[in-house]
Amino acid sequence: MDYNLADLFESIADAVPGREALVHLDHPGDGTERRLTYAGLDTAACRLAHHLLDSGIRPGEHVGLHLLNGVEYLQTLLACLKIRAVPVNVNYRYVADELAYLYRDADLAALVFDGAFTERVAAALPSTRRLRHLVRVGPAPDGATAPRATPVPFAPVPFTEAENAGSSVRDFAPRSGDDRFVIYTGGTTGMPKGVVWRQEDLFFSGLGGGAPTGEPVTRPGELAERAAAGREGLVLFPAAPLMHGTATLTALIALHQGQKVVLHTKFAPEETLRTLARERVTGLSLVGDAMLRPLVDLLAGPLRGTDCSSLRSVSSSGAVLSETVRAQFAALLPGVRLINNFGSSESGFNGTALEEKGPGPGLRMRVNARTAVVDPVTHRPTAPGELGRVAQHGHVPLGYHNDPERTAATFFTAHGERWVLLGDLATVDADGVVTVLGRGSQCINTGGEKVFPEEVEQTLKAHPAVYDAVVTGVPDPRWGHRVAAVVQPREGAEPPTLPALQAHCRERLAGYKVPRSVVLTQHIERSPSGKADYRWARAVADGTSPP
Repeated sequence: MDYNLADLFESIADAVPGREALVHLDHPGDGTERRLTYAGLDTAACRLAHHLLDSGIRPGEHVGLHLLNGVEYLQTLLACLKIRAVPVNVNYRYVADELAYLYRDADLAALVFDGAFTERVAAALPSTRRLRHLVRVGPAPDGATAPRATPVPFAPVPFTEAENAGSSVRDFAPRSGDDRFVIYTGGTTGMPKGVVWRQEDLFFSGLGGGAPTGEPVTRPGELAERAAAGREGLVLFPAAPLMHGTATLTALIALHQGQKVVLHTKFAPEETLRTLARERVTGLSLVGDAMLRPLVDLLAGPLRGTDCSSLRSVSSSGAVLSETVRAQFAALLPGVRLINNFGSSESGFNGTALEEKGPGPGLRMRVNARTAVVDPVTHRPTAPGELGRVAQHGHVPLGYHNDPERTAATFFTAHGERWVLLGDLATVDADGVVTVLGRGSQCINTGGEKVFPEEVEQTLKAHPAVYDAVVTGVPDPRWGHRVAAVVQPREGAEPPTLPALQAHCRERLAGYKVPRSVVLTQHIERSPSGKADYRWARAVADGTSPP
C-alpha cells in the first residue's frame, strides 16, 4: 500500500467499519439529519465511483465538485479518489463567467453540482471544452434552465439515480501515492489557480501524516492500526465550506483517525452552537473573525449557557483572529484552546501563531522544520530581521495546473529539494520565530512606506464600534497610494467617524499606517470561508462600487 488517500480511507473503513464517520445536519432534531458509519460511507463512495467509471470517466481525468457541504461532497471526493480521477473544488459563489473560466482551466470531464446552482451551470457549460458528464444533487429550482452542453446536448443524472445504479463492490484498479489531488485557490485577489498535489505529499504536508499534533506514521498500514487501537471520542466540525481546502483537509484528518466529522450545509452561527452541544464536538475549525465573532456574540448574549463542555479547541486558518475577538472568546470559554494556524493551498500546514497579547506588526508563529523565510531572488535563507518570503521544502505540490509560467515563478529546487515560494512577506528572529506581515500582493506602498492590511485591520477591529473591517490601498496623486478602510459598524453602536478611528489607530500604529479614508458599509464582502475579498474592498474604497 502507498500513501494513497483512497487506500488509506479504505484501510480505516475496514478497521472500524461500525464507527460513525459522518453526520450532516442543519436543524438539530427536525429529522433531516444523515448519519453514516465508516462502512456506510465507503459503500456509498463505491457506488458513485462505479457510476463515474460506467459513464466513461477515466483515471487522471478531472471531476468538479460544485457543491454545498453535505454527505454528497465527501462521498464524491472519495469516489473520485477510488477510481484515480482527480477531484477539483469549485467555488459555489462564482457567477457564470467565473465558472466558465474555472471549468475550462481545470479541464473538467465531469461535474457534480448542487441543483440550486442549475442556472449558473447552464450558463457556463457552452464555454467548456471537455465536460461531458453531469450529476445533479437535489432538484433544480422551479423554472431553472436545464444545463445543456454544445455541440451535443446532455442532461444531468440525478445523484440518487447515479448512486443507486453503481455497484457497491470495491474492485478498483491499483492506486499510487503519485495519484493527483487538485486544490483551486480562492481567487479573492485574482483568477483562481489549481494547485496540483501528489497524494503522498498532501498526506504529509496537509494532513500531518495522519497525526497533525503528534508523530506522523512511518508506513501506510500504521494509520489503520492507530485508528483501531484508539477509541472514539474526537468529533471534528469544519464550519467553513468544504470547497475551501482547509475544511476538506480538516474532514480528511478526522476520517484518517477513525473519528467523526460533523457538517452543516452552510455556516449558521446559532445552529453551529446548538450542534456543537448536541454532537459533543471536540474540535471546531473556522476562518477568522468573520466566523468566530458571531459565535462569541451569541455565547455572550442570546445563547449564553450553551453547553460547550466537550469543546477542546477552536482553530482558524486562512484569516488571522484579532486580539479583541480572542480575548472575548477566552473570557467566555477559558478552558478551550484557540489556535491561529498558518498555511496555504500551496504548502499545507506551516505553523501556529504564538499566544501573544495586543496588536502587533504581523502574525508571530512557530513554524515546522520544512518552513523557512528566504530571499525571493536568491532563494537563500534570510538573516534575522531581513524581509523575505515564506517558503517550504520537502512535500510540496507539483505546480499549477495549466500554468507553466506561475509554476516556474513559484516552485524552485535548492540543495537537492523542491521548494514552494509563498506570497507572504515575513521576517525571522534569532530564535526562529517567524513574523508573517501579509501577502505581498496586498501590501500598500504609500510614499515609499510599506503597510500590511492585516495589521491595520486588527487595530480597527479593536475599536468598540467596529464589527468588521478590510483595509486596502487606493490611488493617491501625492503618495502613490493611501491607506483606506471599509468598515462594518457594530450593530447598536454609534457609527464610528473617520477622526475617531484615526485617533484610535494613532495610539497603536505609526502615522503612515493610519487610514486616510473610511467607507461605512452594512456588510463586509468575504468568501464563504471568511477570507476578505480585497478586490471588492478596493472598488468600494475608491468609489467605483457602492458600499
